[in-house]
Amino acid sequence: MNLPNQLTLGRLGLTAVFVTVTSVPCRYQATAAIVLFALAGITDWLDGWLARRWNLITDFGKLMDPLADKILVTAALLYLLQAGRVPLWMAVVMISREFLITGLRLIASSKGVVIAADKAGKHKTISQLVAILVALLCLAVAERGLGGRWLRALEIATPWLFAWATLITVASGAWYFWKNRRFVFDPSAHAPNHR
Repeated sequence: MNLPNQLTLGRLGLTAVFVTVTSVPCRYQATAAIVLFALAGITDWLDGWLARRWNLITDFGKLMDPLADKILVTAALLYLLQAGRVPLWMAVVMISREFLITGLRLIASSKGVVIAADKAGKHKTISQLVAILVALLCLAVAERGLGGRWLRALEIATPWLFAWATLITVASGAWYFWKNRRFVFDPSAHAPNHR
């Protein structure tokens, strides 16, 4: 297994630690959460960069890299939902989109086609990661009893960041389905159009 794929599996491991830390009440829980989430986010960027630079793109990576992203983002959204930092409807929209796209990938996979993440999906992931990081930062700073004008500014920005992430999530999901609709509606579709 090549290094980018190992980093993808490492992200799944970091997500498991993230879930453990955020499930057990402990001191500086939010601080640990943001550190783990940031590390996982770095592996997301690094595995893609290495795969492209070293030409190590594999079917495993095409499937598992976006899946690892979805699991990480879902775990973080559920934690922030519990902490009251993201509205329920936004979390449901973002998580539902991931289930739908995974379903589409499974349909394509059953026809012998691996659908990789596209640019719209990557923009979606970045917008979600930024919103989640800012929300986690607010929790971590408050947890340590710090504050100030800049924290208030971050708290005001957080709902807007999540609104933007939700918009990008819906738009990219709609585009993804439209671009790959043949796998759902055309029984004879067996090969993607990469143009």
